[in-house]
Amino acid sequence: MNNTNLSFGKLFNLSFGFFGVQIAYALQSANISRIFATLGADPHQLSFFWILPPLMGMLVQPLVGKYSDKTWCSLGRRKPYLLVGAIIAVLVMAMLPNAGNFTFTQSLFLGLNAAMWFGLFSLMFLDTSINIAMQPFKMMVGDMVNEEQKGLAYSIQSFLCNAGNFVGFLFPIIFTWIGIANEAPDGIIPDSVKWSFYAGAIILILCVLYTFFTVKELNPEEYAKFHGIDNCKDDQEENVGFIDLLKKAPSVFWTIGLVQFFCWAAFLFMWSYTNNAIAAQCFGWIEAAGTKSAAYQAAGNWVGVCFAAQAVGSMIWASLIPLFKKLFGMKGVYAISIAVGAIGFVAAAFIQNQYIILIAFALIGAAWAAMLAIPFTILTNALQGSKSMGYYLGLFNGTICLPQIVASVLGSGFISLGITPSGMLCVAGILLLLGAVSVVFIKEKH
Repeated sequence: MNNTNLSFGKLFNLSFGFFGVQIAYALQSANISRIFATLGADPHQLSFFWILPPLMGMLVQPLVGKYSDKTWCSLGRRKPYLLVGAIIAVLVMAMLPNAGNFTFTQSLFLGLNAAMWFGLFSLMFLDTSINIAMQPFKMMVGDMVNEEQKGLAYSIQSFLCNAGNFVGFLFPIIFTWIGIANEAPDGIIPDSVKWSFYAGAIILILCVLYTFFTVKELNPEEYAKFHGIDNCKDDQEENVGFIDLLKKAPSVFWTIGLVQFFCWAAFLFMWSYTNNAIAAQCFGWIEAAGTKSAAYQAAGNWVGVCFAAQAVGSMIWASLIPLFKKLFGMKGVYAISIAVGAIGFVAAAFIQNQYIILIAFALIGAAWAAMLAIPFTILTNALQGSKSMGYYLGLFNGTICLPQIVASVLGSGFISLGITPSGMLCVAGILLLLGAVSVVFIKEKH
């Protein structure tokens, strides 16, 4: 295997487009519950609207991995998928926040009005395109970065991810501050949210184009030499089915997947219920006031600020991970990070001051920082030299998507049992604690 190190600039260029992709992802995660509640969805059933994003990710990312493993063309191996995903995402980001503006019949189908159906399908295409654009960044690190620098490469990616999240989360409140309306007629998405999606779309395409034109991927011969393998084109491993590939997966694929299950289920609950929890705890909102009330929409903006605090906490914690790694090892810092996030979730369920609650979300950022970088570092080190690296990373995305699907289904059941949205943040904290304990089962392989 090639031990040549890349310059920091090349490592940065490799992941810079991730900044724009994460702005889109942040806008989705912070505003989807708000958007569907505004369109008329039952606030108690919001978790159902979160089934589609991880479902599409679980379907799309393995396919992107499988087919990009075989795509050796003049534009690159992963970059064509990156560009196509970004273009689709930009188009959908222009349509999704306008779901309430189109002239639809108000008749219901399966309990949803036409505007909600339009929003649901827009969300499906948005998450699909984000997944298509997101996965190539992780794959290019696996393709082009040696084991010594892989931790640094994913840390840069984690930093850019959190920076993108920070910007995307703050967009609605920034646009409100400069005078763009944060309230709208019943069933209409406020202009502050619409302009946030428009700005995010512009930044997304510019950032992706930057990476597209500044990164030169390895050709088949260079890739084979870099990874110390035979010619990687037309190899039998590329044609193996995903069931056989999973059978051959290293044990860390499954043990990290167990940790991932608890972590991503917890964050799905955060994305689904934080808006209602903060509206009730910090802004005095009651359901009878409805989702078009000033209190609910103000809480929607503040959710973005809370998630931005999480992003800042994540960036700070990510910068400390190399130090903690020397003290506690990779598994130790992974478990500690997740446990700190669990404390943040439980605290967020009880704090009623809108400013003090930012501290709790900053603690949640510790878990997020570890989730973005450590699993992929451990897994790609174990997969080093595999000719199906992209396919494996795509399949590994199932450990991110499946727990969100399960949590989406279970969320409404928990609410029907009388658990409040604030209580769901406590449930998220318990899930993270289980994830921290599960780290003990991981056995690193190099």
